[in-house]
Amino acid sequence: MNDIKDHNTRSRLGSVGIYLVMIFFTVMALYPLFWLVVSSFKTTTEFQMNKLGFPKKWVTINYKDAWVRGKFPMLIVNSVIYTGITTLAILVFSAMAGFGFAKIRHKATPILYGSFVIGILLTLQSIMVPLFLIVNWVGLYNTRLGVLIPYIGIGMPMGVYLGTEYIKSIPDALVESARIDGATYGRIFWRIIVPMSIPVAVTVAILTVTGTWNEFMLINILTSSDGLKSLPVGVQKFAGALSTDYGKQFAALVIGLIPMLLFYLAFRKEITKGVAAGAVKG
Repeated sequence: MNDIKDHNTRSRLGSVGIYLVMIFFTVMALYPLFWLVVSSFKTTTEFQMNKLGFPKKWVTINYKDAWVRGKFPMLIVNSVIYTGITTLAILVFSAMAGFGFAKIRHKATPILYGSFVIGILLTLQSIMVPLFLIVNWVGLYNTRLGVLIPYIGIGMPMGVYLGTEYIKSIPDALVESARIDGATYGRIFWRIIVPMSIPVAVTVAILTVTGTWNEFMLINILTSSDGLKSLPVGVQKFAGALSTDYGKQFAALVIGLIPMLLFYLAFRKEITKGVAAGAVKG
C-alpha cells in the first residue's frame, strides 16, 4: 500500500511540475504580446519614462494615426489578393503535380519530381538577384503578376513534395478501378484524389498563407509603387522615419499582428488537424 501511495504522490508531483513548466512557457510566450498591446496605448514620452507599466492615460489616437499614415486599408487588400491567389494556385497545381508523380508511372517522373523538390533547398537570398533580373527582363517588374508568379513558384516545391508523399498513401487500387470503369485521369483527380487529400491541402494552405502574408523581401524588390506593396511593408515604414514615435510604431505592429491572430482563432481546429494529418501521412 505504501508503494502505491508513493507512486501516486510521485505522479501528482510530476503532473504539477509539468503544468508549472507549461504555465511558465505560456507566460513567456504571451507576455511580449501583452506588453506590445499595452505599449501601443502610450505616448512616446510616457513609454520612455515607464516602459513596463500600464499607461496613465490610454491613447487610442495612435491606432487612427497608424492606420492612416501606414495606408493599411490598401495594404491589407493587396495582402489578401497576393495571399488568396497564391494559396489557391499552389493548392491546385501542387495537387495536380502530386497526383501525376504519385500515380502516373513514366520514365521522366523521378527527374521531374526531383527538379521540383530540389527547390526546397534553395534559399530566398540565393535567388533574389536572378529573380529580379528575370522579372525585369520579361517586363513584369512593378506589376501584380510579377509578384504572384514568383510567390507561386517559390511555394510549389514544398506543396508538390507534401502532395506527392500524401497521395502515394492512397491505394493504387482506387485509381486502377476507376480507370477500368472508363474514368479519365482528370475525373479521377477531381472525384477521388482531391476529396481524399483535404488533410494535406490544409497543411499546404497553412504554410502558404502564413508565408505569403508575412513575406517582406521579395515584395520590396519586385515592386516600387506603394499601391502594390503588402502589409509587412506598411509596418516596416514605422521603423524608419517614425522609429522614435513608439506609440504609433507599436500600434502599427498590433495592426499587422491582428490578421494572422484572427486567422489562427478562426481555423485553429483545422490547423491542428491538418498539421497532424499532413505530418503522419507525409
